[in-house]
Amino acid sequence: MSVVSAASSACSDGGTICDWVMRATGSRRVADAADLVFGAPLTITLIVALTLVARWAMHRVVDRVVRQAETPMGMPQRLARTGSVGRSTESSTGDLVATTRRVQRAKTIGSLLKSMISGVLVAVALTMVLSELGVNIAPILASAGIVGIALGFGAQALVKDFLSGIFMIFEDQYGVGDVVDLGEASGTVEAVTLRVTRLRDINGTVWYVRNGEILRVGNMSQNWARAVLDVTVSYEADLVEVRRVLAEVATDLWHDEEFRGRVVEEPEVPGVESMTAEGVVVRVTVKTAPMEQWGVARTLRERIKARFDHEGIRIPHTRYVEVVADEASGTMAP
Repeated sequence: MSVVSAASSACSDGGTICDWVMRATGSRRVADAADLVFGAPLTITLIVALTLVARWAMHRVVDRVVRQAETPMGMPQRLARTGSVGRSTESSTGDLVATTRRVQRAKTIGSLLKSMISGVLVAVALTMVLSELGVNIAPILASAGIVGIALGFGAQALVKDFLSGIFMIFEDQYGVGDVVDLGEASGTVEAVTLRVTRLRDINGTVWYVRNGEILRVGNMSQNWARAVLDVTVSYEADLVEVRRVLAEVATDLWHDEEFRGRVVEEPEVPGVESMTAEGVVVRVTVKTAPMEQWGVARTLRERIKARFDHEGIRIPHTRYVEVVADEASGTMAP
């Protein structure tokens, strides 16, 4: 038998190292031993090395994308307020919150992408290693397809929750610390995962909401907020005077140093909002920094009440009259 034919019979699996050793030595035993010692281990080592290199390169790309996402493309839009003397100040607190939120979101997305890349590369590398060890991977691939179909039908809710969580993070719909309305539950967000969102309402109750069940999100903490006050006055009140007083009180709040950075635009008094059985409703609106609308509204109500008392503007209120019967005279006395 020639060396070439011996190599063909001994290395019928197409092993390169086996062929080379068979041609060099002419020994089938030595060729088989060399293939066993150097063939499969060398190939597996190469697969692992290429997997690690690919993972490192893809993670570097993700890190670069995350760094770019942490920094805005242009100058950040800042909320500025201008006073009567032409003074403008930037809301550094709002900018810091927005920057922190952007960095957290970018890091979360980067971590998610890295996990997905690592999972895919490990699965591919493991399949190739099993194939190199002589394991028939056809049943494995077929079983993976069947398992995928089974999960698609049996775990639809779980898959829906995860996909919804991914899109919520990518779109930055809300984050930890935001005050949101999720329909069935509302409150402050304490944790956001790919499957559930945990929030605590004003009464202290903790709600766990599956991301796949969230159909709408009302976020009261992004970018800016607005305090809306509907002030009711009697029908006898002078509405022109009422609007003047409300505008002065709101403007004083706008110029108050204590509220610098909390009130971000000059307040407005649009006018009469409605007329009810109790009186005339006049609306006041104040644009504020996120999460500041409630505190600003409380302070504004206190100042409006004090100013109305000083100006003699009456706020309608319900009065109760108790009628007592006078048994001696047979009359009714209030």
